[in-house]
Amino acid sequence: MSTKFSDVLAFSGPAPERINGRLAMIGFVAAMAVEVAKGQGVLEQISNGGIPWFLGTSVVLTLASLIPLFQGVSVESKSKGFMSSDAELWNGRFAMLGLIALAFTEYVKGSTLV
Repeated sequence: MSTKFSDVLAFSGPAPERINGRLAMIGFVAAMAVEVAKGQGVLEQISNGGIPWFLGTSVVLTLASLIPLFQGVSVESKSKGFMSSDAELWNGRFAMLGLIALAFTEYVKGSTLV
């Protein structure tokens, strides 16, 4: 596995979709948790100070995801059984869709989902 910056972050490289998926998984769970706990929709959460939390989480998670890749550790080498790299990609894809669907539904509905 190449550890070059351009290879790791290439469009078809190991990092972009995986990092976006991890952020979407955390974002979807956090958005739903805050919505249930406080009754705030996604757009309201963002406007009420959610951007610094998003940026902080993005930086920490991106660095945590990139450091092993730059050290030559592949995601597939850590993949076992239920927690496989393919399962992580699919869960990330579904979380991306879920987050967009949640925001769109709340926008169209004009109120929170829950």
